[in-house]
Amino acid sequence: MRSRMQEDPVEASRENLASPFGVLEFLHWNHAWNHHKYCDKKDLEKSISLMREAGVGWVRLDFLWGDIEPRQGNFDFDKYDYIVQMLKDKGIHILGILHYSTDWASACGSWNCPPRENEFFIRYASQVIRRYKQQVKYWELWNEPDSPTYWKQQDGLKSYCALLKEFYITAKQIDPECKVLNGGLANGASSINRLYDNGAKDYFDILNVHFFQNPLHPGAIKAVVNYPSLAYKIMKRNGDGDKKIWITEIGCPGVKASIKTNEWWLGKNPGEAKQAEWLKQVYTELLKDPHVEKIFWAFFRDTKDHWENGVDYFGLVRWDFSRKPSFYAYQDCFRKWFLDCKKNSIIGPGK
Repeated sequence: MRSRMQEDPVEASRENLASPFGVLEFLHWNHAWNHHKYCDKKDLEKSISLMREAGVGWVRLDFLWGDIEPRQGNFDFDKYDYIVQMLKDKGIHILGILHYSTDWASACGSWNCPPRENEFFIRYASQVIRRYKQQVKYWELWNEPDSPTYWKQQDGLKSYCALLKEFYITAKQIDPECKVLNGGLANGASSINRLYDNGAKDYFDILNVHFFQNPLHPGAIKAVVNYPSLAYKIMKRNGDGDKKIWITEIGCPGVKASIKTNEWWLGKNPGEAKQAEWLKQVYTELLKDPHVEKIFWAFFRDTKDHWENGVDYFGLVRWDFSRKPSFYAYQDCFRKWFLDCKKNSIIGPGK
């Protein structure tokens, strides 16, 4: 039997739709503030080829408003056309994030404020969905709208849920087959409850959450396993027991002993071997939960002096594209899942 790595993109694409293995990667980064991470198309090709090698089925990809509509009414899709096509050619599916305010439309002049007028955002989002509806069927509205880092004007998700409702209706009108995810929630059960309290139940198809634990802390894996179980209880209590959960950010640093950097927000930085061990634990345990459908590791490639702490070393590959132990751990987890599915006829022709 051929391995997943030897199959053609069409075959891989069909099977990747079922795959729970995703990554967050900033393939759109080509700005001064991120050291022009992907200024060279060869680097994009290198990252995406390595994703394919690792067994990545899904990429969580920003469709940044400021890139696409830098001036009102002027849309530029060249960069995203190229990225979307490259991922398609490798049989990797996209979870597209529509978010962050462009300068001219921000309520406070900053990227992390909600739009001044929802209609401005809806027009941009409509253009993106319409353009890519043949290639992208899953859309996430904003990143961590319950965090003041990414949605500066916090109001208990009220304004976010109002935008989510408008977005959902518009997205379904453009592409009735698309699926809408709420913006990944960063602050636990309280945020999930607020989503329902603000009447958003009928305006997302998949519950999207983020959570991190430091594997150096006792009880970390137990906390990881317990969180989606708690999330599902809230969903079921609100009549949403048929929906699945996607974890679109989970991860930890993997820092070489020779590298000196600040601690990440959860304390001491794990080394590269510990990161690999943690990844295996995370995927092994979370994939036992029938309500968890997809898990996106953050990130695929290290960043360069962006956070100036351990977060710069979240990647499965280093800045120079060399593979970390966690790359091979991810690959091993994927291969085990793939072979188990083949054995049990879960994936394959007609599945």
